Amino acid sequence: MIAIIKYNAGNIKSVENAVKRLGYNCIVTDDAEQIKSADKIIFPGVGEASSAMNCLKNTRLDELIKSLKQPVLGICLGQQLMCKYSEEGNTNCLGIFETTVKKFPPMEIVPHMGWNNLGSLKGNLFKGISDNDNFYFVHSYFSEICEDTAATCNYILTFSASLQRENFYATQFHPEKSAAIGQIVLKNFLSL
Repeated sequence: MIAIIKYNAGNIKSVENAVKRLGYNCIVTDDAEQIKSADKIIFPGVGEASSAMNCLKNTRLDELIKSLKQPVLGICLGQQLMCKYSEEGNTNCLGIFETTVKKFPPMEIVPHMGWNNLGSLKGNLFKGISDNDNFYFVHSYFSEICEDTAATCNYILTFSASLQRENFYATQFHPEKSAAIGQIVLKNFLSL
């Protein structure tokens, strides 16, 4: 069973639909026991970091997520909340990845919204993916490059488009909104 973590953030329904299109059973839940017993966990999100972290703390999902041993995939805000700190709302996050989330400088159009390709791909999420493949992004904050960077993207500057450490995976882009190429990334995760 695939568990999709339900908390104070949007975009959960499109992730659920994408998982079901791939033929997997999934539940959307904030129940600790269901999350702990799931084979894989997806931690999606669209929203604001400080209010999302407050929701996670109030429901004790913050400690639960950090303790998980099965594969976990953070998407968009999910990736950012898995970092140690976000400038958005001056927020201490989960600290799974040793990097900081910063606001894009106001030199270009922000948010970064639309299709962009990746670079420096590594790890299991990107089997069958090339540097020329484009993914859908929508974000005003970015995760800095660090030792956990599994893919990069360039918009104004180079940032972590994906992170990976042990059983924790994350993408700044939205695989569920990235057409067939995004489905490959989701399938790679669900096949781990």
